[in-house]
Amino acid sequence: MNLTPHFTLEGLCASSTAVRLGIDNTPPDNLIANAYRLAEGLEEVQSVLGFPIHHDSGFRCEALNTAVHGAPTSQYVKFEAEDFTCPQFGTPLEIVKLIQGSTIQFDQCIQEGTWVHISFTENPRREVLTAHFNGGKVTYTAGLGEQSSRLT
Repeated sequence: MNLTPHFTLEGLCASSTAVRLGIDNTPPDNLIANAYRLAEGLEEVQSVLGFPIHHDSGFRCEALNTAVHGAPTSQYVKFEAEDFTCPQFGTPLEIVKLIQGSTIQFDQCIQEGTWVHISFTENPRREVLTAHFNGGKVTYTAGLGEQSSRLT
């Protein structure tokens, strides 16, 4: 099902982990409006970048979210988030900098090492974070790069 010119419901729900584990990752009907909002936001991101984005992780049903040890309140379960890369444009840091400087109304945009996390909600905060991975734990700082304000 086409949500926008470049994004389909199936594409935003695709998960090799779900396939491998035999999990049906079909979203409930009440989340389809969120799927449209996510796809429309991703269209804006792709337009600003000037290149196609490469999906990594989008919608996760509760069973899939549990299987990947996602937070119970994860935006992926609400069909509000996507992890992606765009190597034709540049690094995740370069991507987040461009999105931060754009007019895109995102909720969160996070530089997460080798990928970018972006989410879209009804009331976007335009929050930019950097993830830090240390000893199997992830912490976040406000803004890009090393910041003194540590969030958990």
